[in-house]
Amino acid sequence: MKLSAADWRRRLGSPWWRGVAAVLAGALPMLSFPAPSLWWFAYVALVPWILLVRSAPTARRAAYDGWLGGLGFMLAVHHWLLPSLHVFTVVIAALLGALWAPWGWLTRRFLAGVPSAGQVVAALFVLPSAWLMVELVRSWEGLGGPWGLLGSSQWDVEPALRLASVGGVWLLSFLLVAVNVAVAVLVAVRQSRVPAVAGLVATAAATSAAWVWSPRPDVDGRVRIAVVQPGVIDGVGGAEKRFAREETLTRQLAGQDVDLVVWGESSVGFDLADRPDLANRLAALSRQVDADILVNVDARRSDRPGIYKSSVLVGPEGPTGDRYDKMRLVPFGEYVPARSLLGWATSVGKAAGEDRMRGTEQVVMNVGDGLRIGPMVCFESAFPDMSRHLTRDGADLLLAQSATSSFQQSWAPEQHASLAALRAAETGRPMVHATLTGVSAVYGPSGERVGSWLGTDASASAVYDVPLAHGVTPYARFGEWPVYAALLILAALGATEEARSLRVRRAGPSPHVPPARTAHESPARPGR
Repeated sequence: MKLSAADWRRRLGSPWWRGVAAVLAGALPMLSFPAPSLWWFAYVALVPWILLVRSAPTARRAAYDGWLGGLGFMLAVHHWLLPSLHVFTVVIAALLGALWAPWGWLTRRFLAGVPSAGQVVAALFVLPSAWLMVELVRSWEGLGGPWGLLGSSQWDVEPALRLASVGGVWLLSFLLVAVNVAVAVLVAVRQSRVPAVAGLVATAAATSAAWVWSPRPDVDGRVRIAVVQPGVIDGVGGAEKRFAREETLTRQLAGQDVDLVVWGESSVGFDLADRPDLANRLAALSRQVDADILVNVDARRSDRPGIYKSSVLVGPEGPTGDRYDKMRLVPFGEYVPARSLLGWATSVGKAAGEDRMRGTEQVVMNVGDGLRIGPMVCFESAFPDMSRHLTRDGADLLLAQSATSSFQQSWAPEQHASLAALRAAETGRPMVHATLTGVSAVYGPSGERVGSWLGTDASASAVYDVPLAHGVTPYARFGEWPVYAALLILAALGATEEARSLRVRRAGPSPHVPPARTAHESPARPGR
């Protein structure tokens, strides 16, 4: 049945139908991310959501539409968590979706009805700034981290990666929202098309300027990095079987002149101090391939209480002493926040039965021939600040050891692998994303792909010739300046609104007008 425009308006007048439309509109941007990876869709994906919110009958309803759209967005971006967290995924999405309520309110504030040219221009700055604040707040590790930032949908677009070197993923998110706002105005408000077109032209000009003027990484060397991906290994004795498979794949690298071998997250399920036999086997492998091996130990440590996930470097003589303990843990996956209150999550999903322990500082490791590597573990590759700090500390090569074996049949492995492209482009350093079960990927210092991905069906080792660069990108130098700019824009908005409110209060109530008088000089009495 085909619905007319009047039918749609009538249905959207129903709070229930309007709520459903908001959830669906908020979910649309998911198609921009891997695996669909329709990167171009990100430039219009927010338009239906914006058009819905601007038509809200009240400011409160606009805030509801923002909240429900945020719920749809978070649920779509994290849908692959449903098999693990079940209904708790919806609860988390609903809580985090509330962050978009102020964005919804501001959208109606600037774009409702027929906005003036000034309102449209303000919206092109205010709405992207408000969106950036949402991304900033939800990027806190305790709220799930910066997974699914809108700008990360552009991981495979060369001009966008150039912009990432200037302002990180934050600048990409800001510009994408600005473009969506301009397109929404072009679609819905004919009288305001001039400032909308001007906004699109300004965005294109800024992108072109970054393309021309931002420094390009100068390649000044190459290293050969081997990635070992054992594939899915389940069942009794899985840790021993996995180690044996990794051992076999690593032996195949002998004689290939590699500089470093990288195993995935949780590639070793035993503390090497407790298992000298495994440490000796790793040392023998290092001698055989003539390269250090970076493994990841997921085990209870013998020298301190608790379970740690640690990147451990092993050389020809055994562990070198270089070790990085994972600092940012996955909520529910590696620890349960407020376990005394939320511990019931372990009974309805695959939440961590025991909390992992946290490391205290990032580490840059020295490998042979002067190569300095900066390891991260799992979803730490989603945090732009971590790769930036490693770069500033002197890392030549960034590494992420990951395991997405719980989400093999979902979009999560492709999403995770794509993040390394952004981290490489932001810092001007190549990055290796090595996993247990795929997708493993390598990117050059401009975020370009190096070699082929190892997909989720692969059990193999692969060698990559990785270019090195040592320039300093604007993002590496200045950090999250788009976030600070967004804060200033919102602060200016708040100051302007407060000044306007103060002027109204000072003006006081309108002067009293005496009632009209009749011919008999008595006040007129309405209704008589």
